[in-house]
Amino acid sequence: MSTATARFDDPRSPRSADTARDHRPSLATLTRVELRKMYDTRAGFWLLLICVLLAILIAGLSGLLDDTDKHTLSSIFNGTSQVVTLLLPIVGILLVTSEWSQRTAQVTFTLVPRRGRVLAAKVSASVVLALVAFALSLVLAVVGTALDPASDGAWSLSAGVLAQTAFYIVVSTLMGVALGAAILLSAPAIVASFVLPIGFSVATNLIPGLDGAARWLDSGTTLPDLTDHIYSAHAWARVATTLLLWLALPLAIGAWRFLRGEIR
Repeated sequence: MSTATARFDDPRSPRSADTARDHRPSLATLTRVELRKMYDTRAGFWLLLICVLLAILIAGLSGLLDDTDKHTLSSIFNGTSQVVTLLLPIVGILLVTSEWSQRTAQVTFTLVPRRGRVLAAKVSASVVLALVAFALSLVLAVVGTALDPASDGAWSLSAGVLAQTAFYIVVSTLMGVALGAAILLSAPAIVASFVLPIGFSVATNLIPGLDGAARWLDSGTTLPDLTDHIYSAHAWARVATTLLLWLALPLAIGAWRFLRGEIR
């Protein structure tokens, strides 16, 4: 009498199905892959390098050349953090659009068929990059302050401003990711990241009756002061309204396009 045994390499075997699930790359692994994509291309490498060099330049010049009353950790940290928010959104854009512009989407989605996991990994990698940039900005600000701490309160920096600055850098990077996912083309998305906020700000200033909308929807008005002072509840309401327009809406559009877009 023979005993039937299940072959583990049989796709119909429960053990085989479990093994296949176990070999699926984790979100942490996918995040590491997306982090590598950020600096593994010439554009990404040079953008990140320029971002670091600009932050070093700002910290050094602020520590040595500014007025005495500006030789403070708070002032220099404000400058270094503002610099990184200029270029990190472009890195976020390229992270998403490169799948289409470099025609690697078919390979990526073949290896990871669930596109939602790929998009989640890109968002996670962008958050990690933003937090690293936040830490680097703070370290450079400390070094810049140490060059000439002339003021008695040179090392004063509130925990609230620290948290707000981290939040600002993260959402600025994610705004780039969202816009890149919504457009899926590198050059138009990069241009739009500069033109749309500037155009919106100009329009609200020139068109009568829209100046009030700018205080609630203009990202150049509601977000940058996060690195300068503690926000009130009213100011946070404006930030939330701004992010609905510039982050939540394009991210929703981008998620739909990313998940359902045709690969050519």
